[in-house]
Amino acid sequence: MLTADFDYELPAELIAQAPLARRDESRLLALSRSSGELRHLGMRSLPELLHPGDLLVLNDSRVLPARLRATRPESGSEIELLLLEECGVNDWWCMAKPAKKLKENKSVTLLDRVRLPTDVTATLRERNAEGHCRLLFEGVENLRDQLPLIGELPLPPYIERAGMICNPDDWTRYQTVFAAKDGSVAAPTAGLHFTPELLAEIQQRGVGVCSVTLHVGVGTFAPVKVDNVEEHRMHSETYDVSEAAAEAINAARRRGNRVVAVGTTSMRTLESVARENGGSIGAGRGRTNIFIKPPHQFLAVDALLTNFHLPRSTLLMLVSAFAAPGQVTGRELVLHAYREAIRERYRFFSYGDAMFIA
Repeated sequence: MLTADFDYELPAELIAQAPLARRDESRLLALSRSSGELRHLGMRSLPELLHPGDLLVLNDSRVLPARLRATRPESGSEIELLLLEECGVNDWWCMAKPAKKLKENKSVTLLDRVRLPTDVTATLRERNAEGHCRLLFEGVENLRDQLPLIGELPLPPYIERAGMICNPDDWTRYQTVFAAKDGSVAAPTAGLHFTPELLAEIQQRGVGVCSVTLHVGVGTFAPVKVDNVEEHRMHSETYDVSEAAAEAINAARRRGNRVVAVGTTSMRTLESVARENGGSIGAGRGRTNIFIKPPHQFLAVDALLTNFHLPRSTLLMLVSAFAAPGQVTGRELVLHAYREAIRERYRFFSYGDAMFIA
């Protein structure tokens, strides 16, 4: 399949720039895989789409304040850093912009949120083939502990903020209410629609809830640059499935109940682990670079709650695969749903509305 097959036109004004007043006020477009029927609902209708015995699988990763700013002492020019992966204490792989301003054995000084110099410095150790920089941070016992004081949330580039400085609301609303484990550089956005009250109502209806962890990595921002989908290579991300979550998921499947993935990150975790364990879910930690695209046979997930995704993105390809498992016709179903959502003025992307596919 061609990357261009997953393109669509989106009016810029439909890209949500801020969250709604309440998380659960989002609209919800329900797509039936069997009939292709679309229903226009609200997020508060989600409990009515779930069945007693279903299991909702959340991603409990928390977004790190992973965007940092630094300055070169000799010139005063600024560099933006995005922490990607921790190799050890104060040892991180990063994206740098502009990367050419980082020189080996030359330190840069980190700035705080009001652009004042801190005591923390970073020195380039190496670069990889993707252009990412491995930096050693000094002047601090553990950089992780300083991130809430000097870092910004790494909002995606389509959310416009003056100077890329987060609004006060972003600090709470770009995290899920159930976020528990630091590690992501982007929010698992399908989870942003849940309130404690909505989760409680879902459980009162006899629906189970469990969590897995997938730390969302730089691949979320990586565009598909090749013409042929098959040639795209995914970045790997770390996941963690607890014994309790594995048992809950396997038990639901043994009963014949549905496993409902909240977001593409939960989906990728479950499908990766199921492939490694002959279709069942095993507990443990690991890394995955699974690329789910049409046609794909799903082993672990029966329904999906997800946001609306960027044109030509791997996430749109995943959703298209899920809309018609084992076939290539899901793309037409999903793009038709997207056209309908655009006509109805749904809000798109991270702070936007949601789809439920079953």
